[in-house]
Amino acid sequence: MPTEDELFAAVDDLLTGEPEMPPPAERARLREAAGITQARLAQVLQTTTQSVKNWEAGRSEPRPPRRQAYQRLLDGWAAQYPAQPSVPVPAVLSGRPAPAVPSAAPSSPAVAESVVSPAATSRRPAAKKAAKPATASPADPRFPHGPLAVLDGDGSAYGVDGIVLDCPATTVVELVEWTLKESGLGAPRLNHNGKDSDPLIVFTASAAVKLGLPERLEGREERRSLRLADDHPVVKQIAKAKWQLTQRGFGPWARVYRKAEGSARQCVQLAVLSWDALDTRSWPGVAAMDPADIARVLGVYAQRVITPRGSTAVSGLELMTALRPPTRAVQDTATGTWVSGYNPGSLGSEPVDPAPPEAITEHPVVVRSGWTGGFLNEEAYQWVRDPALLSDEECLLPYAVGLDLNTAFLAAAARLTVGLSAPDHFHRPVFNKKIPGSWLADLTHIDLDPRLPSPFTPDGIRPTGPTWYQTHTLAYAQELGHDIHPIEAYLRRETGAYLDPWHDRLKTAYVDTLADLGVTADLTDADFLKAMEVHKQTDPATAAVLSAIKATVKGGIGKLRERPQGRTYRDGDPWPAMQRPTWRPDIRAAVISKARVNMHRKLANMVKLTGLYPLAVLSDCVVYPSPGPSPLDFLPYAASGKPLMGGFRLGPTPGLAKLEGVQEMAWAVDLMEKGLNPARHIKGGDAVLDDGE
Repeated sequence: MPTEDELFAAVDDLLTGEPEMPPPAERARLREAAGITQARLAQVLQTTTQSVKNWEAGRSEPRPPRRQAYQRLLDGWAAQYPAQPSVPVPAVLSGRPAPAVPSAAPSSPAVAESVVSPAATSRRPAAKKAAKPATASPADPRFPHGPLAVLDGDGSAYGVDGIVLDCPATTVVELVEWTLKESGLGAPRLNHNGKDSDPLIVFTASAAVKLGLPERLEGREERRSLRLADDHPVVKQIAKAKWQLTQRGFGPWARVYRKAEGSARQCVQLAVLSWDALDTRSWPGVAAMDPADIARVLGVYAQRVITPRGSTAVSGLELMTALRPPTRAVQDTATGTWVSGYNPGSLGSEPVDPAPPEAITEHPVVVRSGWTGGFLNEEAYQWVRDPALLSDEECLLPYAVGLDLNTAFLAAAARLTVGLSAPDHFHRPVFNKKIPGSWLADLTHIDLDPRLPSPFTPDGIRPTGPTWYQTHTLAYAQELGHDIHPIEAYLRRETGAYLDPWHDRLKTAYVDTLADLGVTADLTDADFLKAMEVHKQTDPATAAVLSAIKATVKGGIGKLRERPQGRTYRDGDPWPAMQRPTWRPDIRAAVISKARVNMHRKLANMVKLTGLYPLAVLSDCVVYPSPGPSPLDFLPYAASGKPLMGGFRLGPTPGLAKLEGVQEMAWAVDLMEKGLNPARHIKGGDAVLDDGE
């Protein structure tokens, strides 16, 4: 028999042992409540994203010392976001579907037969092109037929995975009601505090005509406004049936809706292909594909990014909100009822005015105050080296080779701390690189090599006086060893990595889509260049998805500072875009500032590693003189064959480089002497700088 002392010692050991970790589901809940992604948590704990996934799925447990750090973090989150008592949350607040109410058994065979409408049945295309086999089981049983369908003139609605639905609708109103009641279309929310994606119906030209729409927008007013006139029969039908259109009316992208009934949203997105709903720059060749192929392209995009809700720019902005919903259900401690409250880490549901230097000249903040203190000019590079600074050795090299950084803005958005609240004004502040905001500072005293662009201006020319800079630009000046003494600043007290989920989802979409085209991370640099030469020909449909993903990145960032439109606009008047919480020019400036700083850091490191200076830079494209026609002829490699860190490296992930184009060096010098930018034309055509606006 054990002695009393032995038993007490064993009990003491148990009491002083490691605290029990919260269950896996609670770990995930706490992380999501804090607005932190799995990738960000993995970075903090210096482990892999897969390890975090395993901990939250209960497949494994963290080991010391990470266990103690993880436990401390969870304890802190538990104090900030305590588990709510088990009071049922109304479905209208939680976003979860209301439980189905069991109905009585049909009283007659006729009633029983009418429960399943023939219009809701699906068929597999026996002779349809490019239709993949259906998946064995749907990801969400509420949406068995996927997020969208492409409607043809014969009543066939082509969905994802090769499914084809029979649609009996002959009017837009009938189509909307069929979509909501019988189609089984839609997609689950991307965040548990968000909303399910509304189903999307895409019209071919023949489907548009069948439903009473013009094949193309006809009258001068319709073409100018890109919408049907208010007295068009289809618009009248929608209003007569008590449905509504958004303020943008019935255009290439339309939304038909009614007020939600409880948790059930009543909204359908419509897109008309023959009205140029799919921009050829973002969706090359898609509008001309067969309906099944169009459904395949849009379906992959919907699965990896978001169900399209407009242009890729609109979808990029909507993705931010879908991943960081502005509100969540919170329980009122006084009454015990559930109400809608602020979701930590989001931008909230109300817009905030920018600081005057962050705005644009038309903004009411600028016009009302008479602001004349200058503006942020954080834009992408457009720089050409002075031809007089070219050496004889450079001019004698045979080639000019252009490198393009993969989704440079997306790479800059990674782990980017931005302001979440309104700005506060400070005079003579001490510079702090951890605080996002706008700083007025004088950097004219900084002398840099003229063979490189200045990191402080988009045109690469040395600044000529005090200017407003975003935090990352000044932090880089400090990194280069210079003292920074801001004159004044507009800073934000509440901060967070708002774009983290957006970055993570788009990065995964980009990498996975490139992999589908045969471009994977395990390729050697030589094989990577070969794969990139033919990847667009491998599968044009998948290449179109890749193009749309890249356009979503640039367009989403550009939409953060969407300007007023229309001939009747007057400076100082509010416009629709600035009245949404995501009108945030300061966040756009932060992304572009970091992207430009990243580019300059690589340019400077290339000088240290190779002695090479660039000829020109245009946004995320840089042109170098080269002894050969390949990037392999001048990029830095170790004796082992591995690429050296710090400079440009080839690869398929955001921030790494690919070949943009090759021309003769004499061609590049000739353009430079004419004041033109070789990076704009290195592909052999007229590339246009596109920052998404």
